[in-house]
Amino acid sequence: MNYLKYYLIAIAVIVLDQVVKLLVHFNMDMGAMGEIHLIGDVFKLHYTLNPGMAFGVELGSNYGKIILTTFRLIAIGGIAWYLSQLISRNSHRGFLICLALILGGAVGNVVDSIFYGVYLENAPYNAPTPWFNGQVIDMFYLDIWEGLLPHWVPILGGKYYSIWPIFNVADSSIFTGVTLILIFQKTFIKAEEPLAQVKIY
Repeated sequence: MNYLKYYLIAIAVIVLDQVVKLLVHFNMDMGAMGEIHLIGDVFKLHYTLNPGMAFGVELGSNYGKIILTTFRLIAIGGIAWYLSQLISRNSHRGFLICLALILGGAVGNVVDSIFYGVYLENAPYNAPTPWFNGQVIDMFYLDIWEGLLPHWVPILGGKYYSIWPIFNVADSSIFTGVTLILIFQKTFIKAEEPLAQVKIY
C-alpha cells in the first residue's frame, strides 16, 4: 500500500494530462485563431504541437524522434525503479511525491510520442512511421515578456527576445517536481551516516 499511493500520484498526472490534451485537440482550433484568453494576454490556452523535446528542439535525422522516445522509455523505467527503491528505504515523503510527479509527467509526454501519430494522425509528414513519431500537444501559453533588451545589458543587450513558454500538464508536473527537489534538497536527501571509525592499536 505504501508503494501504491506514490504510483497513484503518477497515474493521476498521466490521466489529467491526457484528458486535457484530448479536450484541447477535439475542441480547439490550432494556433492563434483558436486561442482562449484566461488572464488577458498574459495567460491563455493556445493549441500547438511540439515535434521534439522541450522548446521544440529536435534530433537531426528522420529516426531522431524514435531514438528520443526510446531513450525516454528507458529513463522512465529508471525513474520508476528508483522511486520503488526510495519507497522501500522510507525516504522523505516530499521527495517521493516529487519523483512521482516527474514520473507521471514523463509518461504523459511519451504517450503522445508513441500513440498520437497513429490515433490523432499528427506525425510530421516526413516521419518514417507514425508510431513513436507523434507530436506532443501543448496548450498553456504564458506570455512573460517580449521586446528589445537595452544595449547596456552585458552580452545579451541590443537583441530582441521573446519569453513565452507553451507547455502542458505533464511539463508542469515535471517542472514542479524538479523545482521542489532543488529548493528542498537538503530536507529531502538525508546526509549519509558517517562511517564508523576503526581504532588501530
